[in-house]
Amino acid sequence: MTDPRRATPSTDAVLGAPELREAALRLGRERVRAAARKALQRCRDGEVDAADVVATTLASLPPTAASLRPVINATGILVHTNLGRAPLSAAAVTAMTAAAGTTDVELDLATGRRGPRGRGALAALSAAVPEAGGVHVVNNGAAALALAAVGMAAGRSIVIARGELVEIGDGFRIPELLQSVGARLREVGTTNRVHLDDYLDAIDDDVAFVLKVHPSNFAITGFTSTVAVRELATLPVPTVVDIGSGLLRDHPRLPAEPSAATALRDGATVVTASGDKLLGGPQCGLLLGEATTVQALRRHPVARALRVDKLTLAALEASIAGPATVVAEALARSPRELRARAEAAADALAGTLDVEVVTTAGAVGGGGAPGVELPSAAIAVPDVLAAALRAGDPAVMGRSHRGRLLLDLLAVPPQEDAFLIAALRAAAERRGGEGD
Repeated sequence: MTDPRRATPSTDAVLGAPELREAALRLGRERVRAAARKALQRCRDGEVDAADVVATTLASLPPTAASLRPVINATGILVHTNLGRAPLSAAAVTAMTAAAGTTDVELDLATGRRGPRGRGALAALSAAVPEAGGVHVVNNGAAALALAAVGMAAGRSIVIARGELVEIGDGFRIPELLQSVGARLREVGTTNRVHLDDYLDAIDDDVAFVLKVHPSNFAITGFTSTVAVRELATLPVPTVVDIGSGLLRDHPRLPAEPSAATALRDGATVVTASGDKLLGGPQCGLLLGEATTVQALRRHPVARALRVDKLTLAALEASIAGPATVVAEALARSPRELRARAEAAADALAGTLDVEVVTTAGAVGGGGAPGVELPSAAIAVPDVLAAALRAGDPAVMGRSHRGRLLLDLLAVPPQEDAFLIAALRAAAERRGGEGD
């Protein structure tokens, strides 16, 4: 037998292949070299033919220099925190690419002097919510609320209803955030009921503002009462409203979801929100409200520590001023359209694996519109395919239900249907027919 070590090419010869030179430009030479060495060792061990070393090296390389992988979100959750919340629109991605190099983020090109940071994004936000006298952007929703608290209530008290002392994902608690920046909490009402008089009785000279927090990822039903923003605005202290999900204006499919525009019209002094949820933009935190108050928060020393970068500013501006976001498009999809797409996918997969079309109910996710069901459709396949789908490229995430894996199309853009079908075929092949 021929010793495979004699036929093994040199490392330099492999790295000199045009395909690997291109990969080195994209991923870095050391990463490509390490992959080539592994492929060469397999060649010496007789596992890979000498002619296939370059192809084997290429197959082992990731698509980008980062470890994050693209995932098709077939969970039925529009804003899935574990999947990065709102996917960015093509316009936002293009804007980020343009901003990735040297850009005029803090330069007035007309004068050649320093200009206001993020002026385009702030102008877009102001135009989208003209009810706000001032606007500011920080690095996430929690930062927006923290800045409001430290800038308006450090060393003073904040009045908040007991039913709004919420905990969201990963053990993050609103009360702990507020106390960490030096504010004291004055709780009013009970878990299920609070009245305007409860707030009024709690207000004295130590109170900086009243805080109303969107319950985010839960809903209290039954014998309940809350106080609307328009009523809180009649109190003798400012009202800060954390709407959480980032809905700038009321949406017909989410009639109970608070929006920034409505809260400001109802008299809120400051509204805080996230940018990567229902707004459909990048991760950031928004502060909108009375001009003098927002300007003072923008100039607070802590604001510097919460500043967003140029890529976030570019993506936010494009998400607000550009075409419909991915989240907005998903909210506009009808159950009939989703079922037609599911049936087309099932037809394409017929004979490949056991598949059926089912009616489902999706959700906003990310703490938005808790309890609201969004009619949708899914293709149901054997649950045994879940791991193989997660291992694919792109990966596919569905949800298990009664022994079946539901691949819900609510959050899947139509242009991804072909990738989903191809992923299912590949997963069935990797399972060696177990999915049939």
